[in-house]
Amino acid sequence: MPAAAFSFTDEQRQFRDVARRFLGDVSPPTAVREWMESTSGFDPAVWDRLAKELGFCAIHVPEAYGGQGFSFVELGIALEEMGRALLCAPYFSSAVLATGAIQHGGSEAEKAALLPDLTAGTRRATLAFTEPSGGWDVEQVALTATPVDGGYRLDGEKRFVLDGCTADCIIAVARAPGSRGADGLSLCTLPGDAKGLERRPLRSLDPTRKLAHLTFRGARAEPLGEPEGAAAPLKRALAEAAAALANEMVGGAQRMLDSAVDYAKLRMQFGRQIGSFQAIKHKCADMLLEVELAKSAAYRAAAAVAEDDPDAPALASLAKAAASEAYLGAAAACIQIHGGIGFTWENDTHLWFKRAKASEALLGDAAYHRELMMRHMQ
Repeated sequence: MPAAAFSFTDEQRQFRDVARRFLGDVSPPTAVREWMESTSGFDPAVWDRLAKELGFCAIHVPEAYGGQGFSFVELGIALEEMGRALLCAPYFSSAVLATGAIQHGGSEAEKAALLPDLTAGTRRATLAFTEPSGGWDVEQVALTATPVDGGYRLDGEKRFVLDGCTADCIIAVARAPGSRGADGLSLCTLPGDAKGLERRPLRSLDPTRKLAHLTFRGARAEPLGEPEGAAAPLKRALAEAAAALANEMVGGAQRMLDSAVDYAKLRMQFGRQIGSFQAIKHKCADMLLEVELAKSAAYRAAAAVAEDDPDAPALASLAKAAASEAYLGAAAACIQIHGGIGFTWENDTHLWFKRAKASEALLGDAAYHRELMMRHMQ
């Protein structure tokens, strides 16, 4: 791809400015602390504005399904600014994971029926994928889907489901009894209050993202897409989600870099700004290098998804691995530069550090994505 492909257009830069101003207003650290302590984990009024005033839930969805019809690049911009502001909202679970699963796994009729409500923000959905193993390979799915009267009976459990306790719709990944590997996998949908579905909140390192443990005991679900043909659509949806998450993570990493530099200019020691000391200069320079490299990888992955590039899965894995290490490294360095106050509850830096650590595991860590990248390149 030519270098010009990495340059944002004027319209995209204006979109970023709008997103940054809005998120800066509605998601200051004081609001983040309030939402992360709540049961739902988000402010319904802010969600309503996010969906209706700005149309963020519809950014990359085709207009035929109620979307804005923009590209994955615009979605990446929105997510980067959300990561920068540490927005507490079910955006990634609904507008990225669930919407992606429907777009790639659903039929035209199913997309027309499900996507408009998600793009309008009037319904929220999530993808129930991981199980007790916590792995993100489709071969690890064990939840069983037994065909019953044109639908499925689900038995098993899902863990670490993003916003699983508040989602109106659950998109579950299950397999036919007796199937193995990538064979026999199906997508199915059921309401969050379905009979036979038990939802339990989980305590997690990062309270700004709510996780749930779902138990299915004969829960009735409706098919989504081709029965036992969900492996390929799922892999594509998860690859795109990895690119999306990488963009969100570099937003948080940039916030940590900015916070570290600002504090280094403010804090005085031995009559000098600590930013004038060589050790602090080198640490900030290392942070800048890692963050910029991760941003380049994330932007390239988003552009590849937007262009339907065959190498998009490999680039998404590269971006996720780079962003995972850059974000966690930037957050740790920012805490260190802040000194003793950086480890206190009153300082906000730890909020981004916890999001960095949780995001590192979400969709697979850096080692997992480097392995995926090598598989794609074979």
